[in-house]
Amino acid sequence: MTEGLTGRQWGVVLTASIGALLEIIDTSITNVALISIQANLGATLAEVGWVITGYAMATVVMIPLSSRLSERFGQRGYFIFCLAGFTLASALCGLAPNLAWLIGARVLQGLLGGGLLPKAQAILFQSVPPALQGFAQGMFGVVVLAGPALGPTLGGLLSDGPGWRWIFFINLPVGLLTVLMALAFLEPDGPPANRPRQVDWPGIALLTACLASLQVVLEQGHQLDWFADPLLRQLGLLALVSLPVFVWWELRQRLPAVDLRVLRHRCLAAGSLFSAVLGTGLYGTVFVVPIFAQSVLGYTATQTGLLLLPGALASALTMALLGRVVQRFDPRLLIGLGASGMVLTMGWLAGIGPDTGEESLFWPLIARGVTTVLMFLPLSLASLGPLPREEVGAGSGFYNLSRQLGGSFGIALLTLVVDRRTALHRAQLVTHLVPSDPLLQQRLLALQTWVEQRAGGSGEVQAQALQLLSQQVDRQAALLAYGDVFRVVGLLFLAVIPLVLLLGRPRPAAAAASP
Repeated sequence: MTEGLTGRQWGVVLTASIGALLEIIDTSITNVALISIQANLGATLAEVGWVITGYAMATVVMIPLSSRLSERFGQRGYFIFCLAGFTLASALCGLAPNLAWLIGARVLQGLLGGGLLPKAQAILFQSVPPALQGFAQGMFGVVVLAGPALGPTLGGLLSDGPGWRWIFFINLPVGLLTVLMALAFLEPDGPPANRPRQVDWPGIALLTACLASLQVVLEQGHQLDWFADPLLRQLGLLALVSLPVFVWWELRQRLPAVDLRVLRHRCLAAGSLFSAVLGTGLYGTVFVVPIFAQSVLGYTATQTGLLLLPGALASALTMALLGRVVQRFDPRLLIGLGASGMVLTMGWLAGIGPDTGEESLFWPLIARGVTTVLMFLPLSLASLGPLPREEVGAGSGFYNLSRQLGGSFGIALLTLVVDRRTALHRAQLVTHLVPSDPLLQQRLLALQTWVEQRAGGSGEVQAQALQLLSQQVDRQAALLAYGDVFRVVGLLFLAVIPLVLLLGRPRPAAAAASP
C-alpha cells in the first residue's frame, strides 16, 4: 500500500495548484467584464480588447522562458517572485485610472503570471514521489480544467456586483496567502554557483518577436478582419520570419534561452502536439459555448457562467477519482479513451437545434468535462513522466506553451468557422424562402397576427413580421454554424488519436529514485 503525501508535500501541492489557478482564471475572468471596463474608462471595444490581448501576449512569451529563468534565479525564488509580482500587478490593474494604465498593468501581470503555470507543474514533478504523481497531478489538473470555466462565472458575478475592479482585487488575499505558503513549504534553492550566468538575449528577443506577434494576430484577427489589416500583415510576416531564425539560433547556443533539444524525446514532442489540440477543446469550447448561450439563447453573463459550472464540477470530481487510480493503468489507454469520448461528445453537441436549451446542453457539457480529464491527467504523465528529472522544467514549459497556443489558435479558428458558416448557412436558407411557398405564407401570417396582438394593430405590421422572420433565419443559421464548430473540434481530436502510440509511460518509482 503506497503511503500518502506528507504534510509538507500537501503544502507543495496546494501552493503550486493555487499559484497556477491565479494565472489561469485571469486568462478568462476579464472576458465578461469588457463592456463594463469600456463604459467606465471611456474606450472603444477595439481598444479595450487589448486588456485581453496584452495579458495573453505576455503570458505566452514567458512560459518557455520560465525554465531558464528558474535555473538562473532558483526555482523557489523565481516562483515566489512571480507570485508576489503577479499579486502587485493585480492591484495595479484594479487601481487603473485609464485604459493605458490598465493595459500596461495587464502586460506586467502576464509577464509574471507566465512563469506560474509551468513552474507549478515542474515543482510537483520534482517534489512529489513518482508513486504519488497521479494524485498530485490530479489536484493540479482540477485547477487547470476548472479555471477556464470558473473565470467567466466569477467575472460575471463580480462585474454585476461590486464592479469590474474587483476581478483584480480578489487576487490580493489569495496571492499573499500563496506567497506565505511558498515560503513555508517549497524546498530552498541550491547554491548560486550551480546556476548559469550567461543570458541569451538574442534568443529572448527572437522568441518575443515570434510569440508576441503571433499572439496579437490570433487575438485581434477576428476584430481587424485578419490580414486585410496592414498591422496584422506585418506582424504575421514577423512571426513567420522570426520562428525559423529563433530555432536556428537556439540550436547553436550552449545555454539557449529555450532548450529546444528537449523535443528529442518522442513522448514530449507527441504530447505537446496533442496538448495543443486539447487546448483547442478546453479553451475553444469554453469560449464558444458562452457566446452561443448569450447570442442565441439570450443568457446573461451570470447565467452563462452557471451553465458551465456543472461541467467544471464534473471535471473536478473525475480528476479527484482518477488521480487515485491513474497509476494502475497505461496512460495511453486512458488518453485514447478520452479522445474517442470527446469525438462522440462533440457529435452530440453538434446536434443542437431550435429547441436547444439548458437541459439539452447539461449532459453534453458534463460528458465534455469527464472526457477532458481522461486525456488531461494521463497526457501530462505520459509526456513529462518519462523525462529525466533535470529536463522536466524545460519539458513542462513546452507542454504548457503548446496548450496555451492551442487555445489561442482554437479560439481564432472556431470564431472564423462561426462567422463563415453562419453567412453560408444564411445564404442557403434564404434561397428556400420562395414568396409563393404556402408554408412561408403561413409563417408570415402567423407572425403578422402575433405582431398585431402585441402592438394593438398599429405600425407597419408586415414589415415587422418580415423582420422577425429574418431574425429567425439568423438564429437558425447560427445554430447550424455552431453545430459545424463542434464537428470541427471532434475531427481535430479524431486526427490526433494516432499520436497516442508515440507517448510513453512514467518512470517506475524505483527507476526514478535512482541517480
